[in-house]
Amino acid sequence: MKIIAFGASSSKKSINKNLAQYAASLIEGGEVEVLDLNDYELPLFSVDREEELGHPKLAQDFVHKLESADLILISFAEHNGIYTAAFKNLMDWVTRVKKNFYSDKPLIFLSTSPGARGAKSVLDFASNSAVHFGGKLIGSLSIPSFHENFSIKENKLTNQTLLKDLKILLSKSDLTKK
Repeated sequence: MKIIAFGASSSKKSINKNLAQYAASLIEGGEVEVLDLNDYELPLFSVDREEELGHPKLAQDFVHKLESADLILISFAEHNGIYTAAFKNLMDWVTRVKKNFYSDKPLIFLSTSPGARGAKSVLDFASNSAVHFGGKLIGSLSIPSFHENFSIKENKLTNQTLLKDLKILLSKSDLTKK
């Protein structure tokens, strides 16, 4: 069982990458690969750039990574209520390689932020649009007030209610949970 996990952010200190990695670690019996969006940095998408560059290898590589997964787990960072520019740009390129880039894979979507809403706006947007890109959303969960509910030092959720909710969500993936 292969799990691809990533934070939809280019921040080197991404709390969403921390959350994605942690959540994936709670799933037992699978090989987890955590991606870093910085490894897939592409020029700003435009039709002109696409005519010039075609389908860049990094976009194709990202699609292949997602295709290799049995489960895709993404934690979304929120910029102004929507995807980060890094994720949106990658998505623009990837959809030109393969519109249904989630490849009918089961998806678990998470989000977090330092604020009380936990990036809920982008999580709702991503959840509602997943089907348009070939995704089968199992469920989603927002983790509010990240620094109050997650210990970076211990790399774990410290809020027991949120941890319980996360484990319930992960159990819906039909994967063995810790």
